[in-house]
Amino acid sequence: MKKALITGITGQDGSYLAELLLDKGYEVHGIIRRASSFNTGRINHLYKDPHINGVRLFLHYGDIADSTNLIKLLYRIQPEEVYHLAAQSHVRVSFDIPEYTGDVTGLSTIRILEAMRETGVKAKFYQASSSEMFGKVHEVPQKESTPFHPRSPYGAAKVYAYWATVNYRESYGMFAANGILFNHESPRRGETFVTRKITRAVARIQAGQQKKLYLGNLDAKRDWGYAREYVEAMWLMLQQSEPDDYVIATGETHSVEEFLTEAFRHVNLDWHDYVELDSKYLRPAEVDLLIGDASKAKRVLGWKPKVSFKELVRLMVDADVSMLGQQEHESFGDIDRSPSLEFK
Repeated sequence: MKKALITGITGQDGSYLAELLLDKGYEVHGIIRRASSFNTGRINHLYKDPHINGVRLFLHYGDIADSTNLIKLLYRIQPEEVYHLAAQSHVRVSFDIPEYTGDVTGLSTIRILEAMRETGVKAKFYQASSSEMFGKVHEVPQKESTPFHPRSPYGAAKVYAYWATVNYRESYGMFAANGILFNHESPRRGETFVTRKITRAVARIQAGQQKKLYLGNLDAKRDWGYAREYVEAMWLMLQQSEPDDYVIATGETHSVEEFLTEAFRHVNLDWHDYVELDSKYLRPAEVDLLIGDASKAKRVLGWKPKVSFKELVRLMVDADVSMLGQQEHESFGDIDRSPSLEFK
């Protein structure tokens, strides 16, 4: 049975990846920070699954800012695959806390790679790189060879982590791959990210629980895909005989305004009646256009997106409408004490 270690297992991508790996028969280990409240809402259901029942899913207290702890965990777990997904991943927030973002988003990659080298663990390593590295784009669409020009502390930190991964691959012969994922969304997306902020507001406005939605730049264009599909690309990268770097994207770009239009239209509302602009949500430096060329991933990995932009918006709206009608303990992020979460 293969063992995999996931940082950021309680996040959107981490939860979908854990599901995928468990379905494939892996023993899955995740690192979770100790907090005064539960933050395992996205993975609680995995402990309720009678086919899994927590037997192959283990959580470990730790922090990607603590290299000693990472070394100890690698010694104990001895994973065959390491997926580094944890980060301070909110672009706008990275302008407010740039030093912290650089530490946990950039330096954490060095900590894990060094921990793997120190322990001698022969694991394949996946680095969650980002389309935000392209920033002020030098060509359209963006592909693996497109120069980086980050426009935020988050993007700059991801560029550092990207090149650290390449450097350890070239210097030490490690199997280290970068997945340059363009924006990918789902009903598990954090509520402060613009797509989820929109779909959650749509549900609340329709239910009469919210009157206005405040947003920043509506003209920004992004390549939006479905997170559940994107984690499969992560796994495929580590199943190859040689490590490499891959762009994962849909090849389509849509503006925030288009997302708004489709989300409100799905519940027969006009967004113009509810949305107001607020300058506090604007970034000091904006990324205007992102659109990825995933032809290499299609050719080498056999991966391609299936869920369309409109389908993605609708499934997110439907999920938030449904969630609003559920009991409080079933909501994402709410405390659910019923699972017996096992920490190692």
